[in-house]
Amino acid sequence: MLIPWHSIELAALFAAAYAVTISAGSYVVAFILRKFPVAGVGGLEHAGLAIGILERIFVLTLVLYGQFTAIMLVLTAKSIARFEDLKKREFAEYYLIGTFSSMLFALFVGLATVWLLAQL
Repeated sequence: MLIPWHSIELAALFAAAYAVTISAGSYVVAFILRKFPVAGVGGLEHAGLAIGILERIFVLTLVLYGQFTAIMLVLTAKSIARFEDLKKREFAEYYLIGTFSSMLFALFVGLATVWLLAQL
């Protein structure tokens, strides 16, 4: 049985959206954060990268489902986990720059994907 062409297009579009969100998003956020170095940002090695990737996957998925208000749950969960660290102004600014740039990237990719879906 042949798969309908439309299904292949959809699968390719979703795969591309997630690939761009995961790979390019990591480079964009790292590029932005390099401009704001913070000493003493501890934690597990590469944990920030993994958290950022998961965050962008969640945000992209929520955008694709049209659940924009649920994106705030991602931000809330991250803020609760880092509550004590956010009391340090320098870290809080670094955290917000990283979080917002990551979320905005995923939001942009999600909205572009939704627009492309409407064109199919």
